[in-house]
Amino acid sequence: MTPRREHILVTAAAPPIPKAAGWLPLVGHAIPLLRDNLGFIASLREAHGPVVEIQLQPGQRTIIVQDPELIRTMLVTLGPDLDKGRFFDKMGQLLGDSVVTAAGRVHTRKRRQLQPAFTHTEIASYVDTMREQVNLAIGGWTPGQTLDVREAMVGLSLDMLAKTVFSGSLDEETFRRLRADLSVVMSGVGTRIMMPDWVERLPLPFNRRFNDARDAVRATISNAVDELKASEHATGDMLSMLLHAEDEETGEQLSEHQICSEILTLAVAGTETTASVLSWVLYELARSRDIEDRVHTELDEVLGDHPVTFDDLTQLPYLNRVITEALRLHHTGWLVTRRTITETRLGPWTLPAGTELAYCQHALHRDPQHFPDPLRFDPDRWLDDTQTRLSPGAFLPFGAGKHKCIGDRLALTELITAIATITRAVRFELAPGQTVRPVALATVRPRPMQMTVRLRESSSRKPSATTGS
Repeated sequence: MTPRREHILVTAAAPPIPKAAGWLPLVGHAIPLLRDNLGFIASLREAHGPVVEIQLQPGQRTIIVQDPELIRTMLVTLGPDLDKGRFFDKMGQLLGDSVVTAAGRVHTRKRRQLQPAFTHTEIASYVDTMREQVNLAIGGWTPGQTLDVREAMVGLSLDMLAKTVFSGSLDEETFRRLRADLSVVMSGVGTRIMMPDWVERLPLPFNRRFNDARDAVRATISNAVDELKASEHATGDMLSMLLHAEDEETGEQLSEHQICSEILTLAVAGTETTASVLSWVLYELARSRDIEDRVHTELDEVLGDHPVTFDDLTQLPYLNRVITEALRLHHTGWLVTRRTITETRLGPWTLPAGTELAYCQHALHRDPQHFPDPLRFDPDRWLDDTQTRLSPGAFLPFGAGKHKCIGDRLALTELITAIATITRAVRFELAPGQTVRPVALATVRPRPMQMTVRLRESSSRKPSATTGS
């Protein structure tokens, strides 16, 4: 049976929305997406105009928005009136409803309720915990060791997040179990989001592992919440903040189930992206000793002999530009989705209710119309007024509009703290001629990234696990 096609209305000034090549009955664009999803999406920008239609699932039409002004219109102007789309629907089914997956008034209320956990003051209090986890990771690396840097950064990001959320709420044994369970959940979500819904209902080993780990995480969080309530005191970690967060309209606090959903989603969305950006920064430093030397020089001048603190983060302009450039060239966003709820006007097109919309940050940030020599890693492209000269919507490291990432400042704090601490202790070497390519699953991540650990030559010693803690 042929799926019913809702008609997209086109004004006299609007061309028809083209369909991307490679479509086949029953499978849509599955074949080019399976072969090279990032290459396929990038080719759409070059071959078509501001919008193009693809089919992700049988019978499901998705309009890829490629023009920065239209992307900003979708996120900012139309944002309050759009649903989040399939990607976020699926994440909500797997992890529970959260501020990341919610839309409309529900999202607004959740965001206001959670915002106190992400204030300047709270994030400042997390830095010592983050730095301690980085030093613990460094303490486990041996000079001359070949390290899968991405896997190491996944572990580090998970530890930083888990300790930030639970620093005063879990004993070490419980924390280790939680960390292992979160790792299973984080890996499984990426796979499940890309699979048809019916696959996750099969009695397969990876489905059982995912379900068991997710249930174990929820049980651990619920127990921690019960113990916090019984103790009647604040521990200073994010869990304590979430426990006391109140809905501004009703005065109600989050239920245990809601707290579990928020933490699960934060772990999956935050850990994966932070780990990938950390990996790419270390990769680019290994590829360019000039850039690495400038980072070292700035750290030596600003920090001297003391560990990096929250107050130092804004005093490192070059390192901040390095991270900004990594967020441009190596963005983790593949397809960010939205869905029309009612008939919606986007530019000259009128889209029927239920139309899936998407844009690709990874492709957007590599558009040569906005970023000259886009594949070159150049932190100094941000020295001038690049960001103010860009078209609105051309650079969206954390999205835009009412759904802009609630944890953007937390993520930047993790990135700067980790890079500043790692690079003062060690440097990484790539094998001659080694190039690492990106791969898109739930997010864009580097393929296996094998590098050799070396002590930084100018360091008199490697920081201990407790340095600065």
